[in-house]
Amino acid sequence: MWGGVINVFTKPIRFRFSLQALFVCGLLAGGALSSETAHAEATANYGQDQTHWVDPWQAQGEGAATDALPPMPRSTVPVLSERALLPITHAIEKYREIANRGGWGYVASGERLELGVRDPRVAQVRARLAATNDLTVPAQDAELYDANVYEAVRRYQMRNGLEPDGIVGRRTIAAMNVRVQTRIRQLELNLRRLSATVPKLEGRYVFVNIAGQEVEAVNNGEVEFREPVIVGKQDRQTPEITSHVTSVTFNPYWYVPKSIAMADMLPKIRANPDYLRRQGIRVLQGWDANIRELNPQQIDWSNPRINEAYYFRQDPGPGNSLGSLKINFPNGQAIFLHDTPTKTLFGRQERNFSSGCVRVQNVRGLVTWLMQGDSAEWDETRVARSVDSRQYRNVSLTMPVPIYLVYLTAWVTPEGVVNFRDDVYDRDGSVNTSALEN
Repeated sequence: MWGGVINVFTKPIRFRFSLQALFVCGLLAGGALSSETAHAEATANYGQDQTHWVDPWQAQGEGAATDALPPMPRSTVPVLSERALLPITHAIEKYREIANRGGWGYVASGERLELGVRDPRVAQVRARLAATNDLTVPAQDAELYDANVYEAVRRYQMRNGLEPDGIVGRRTIAAMNVRVQTRIRQLELNLRRLSATVPKLEGRYVFVNIAGQEVEAVNNGEVEFREPVIVGKQDRQTPEITSHVTSVTFNPYWYVPKSIAMADMLPKIRANPDYLRRQGIRVLQGWDANIRELNPQQIDWSNPRINEAYYFRQDPGPGNSLGSLKINFPNGQAIFLHDTPTKTLFGRQERNFSSGCVRVQNVRGLVTWLMQGDSAEWDETRVARSVDSRQYRNVSLTMPVPIYLVYLTAWVTPEGVVNFRDDVYDRDGSVNTSALEN
């Protein structure tokens, strides 16, 4: 793995532990899993489908990705797996040893530190990185920000979910100054989260790390697909869910939630009723055999009870807010995984922009993984062809795939690399991370 990163296997653990003692949650409850049709689903979930709406006509320059940097090596071992339990207990012990030695030093705030800079605070950064073995090379000049410090900072940023630019700015300093006792509590909390879910795991599953903002598709203990995701905003959080993927919808319709229709769309409709046509959105009334489409030009949009009379449905197409694919799994909160027409947001380090549902980068890859595991008749070409048809289609899986949405702010790879992420929803309680201190 990465040279110099803290490895918790360098010293034997001081206590024995049983995996069974860690299993604080029972086995996944069984139950019938039914496939869904688009119209029944829309009827049941209308007004709950709180996908964060983005006007594709206004979002072209939003959230541009930062300059690409060479990726750090990634473990093929799933973050959510039985093999993650022992490493995190070793990390807890190692961080306790650091705490017993007095913890790590403080990095003073000030101007950004970057390659080539000479500053007394560079010595503080060196000491902080050395405390967790991110930096192991002795200093020739303690106050010079040399190539060794640069690479060590990038390693530290990668495992803390920060932009790996090698620059010590406000966010990186805030993360470095989180106390070791806080990091220990984070590790302990996440050990309990892992222990609650690990007993449920099957050979093939999908795992969404809400805090880590990534999705993994796992088969027989190996990660076969891993991509960034966008999760819910602070005021519309993505919940923790255990379920099974039962179907995939190609080219879905989007039934616009009332809250988005009234707050975001209505002012634009009043200014220009042709706005709906441009967005591929129809105004509908009634359901099933009684459904009928209305002409937006003939509606009095100033009526204060407009939201009680009509609802909006966006047609499939490149501008659909769900994108071209939707991954469905039963849950009581109308949460699902889906595509998005706005890809630029995946380039950001922090990706909590949605209204609760989870947007997946390269969702075609995940759908292909799901479909290929279900039937040999499905491959990448067939998935692409189904998407490119722009025709609605809902395909049920003959073998539903377990899916776990879990909030993990800390985990450790089998190689001993300790990872932390911001507690974006403040679910760790008193644990303050860099996001909360800025």
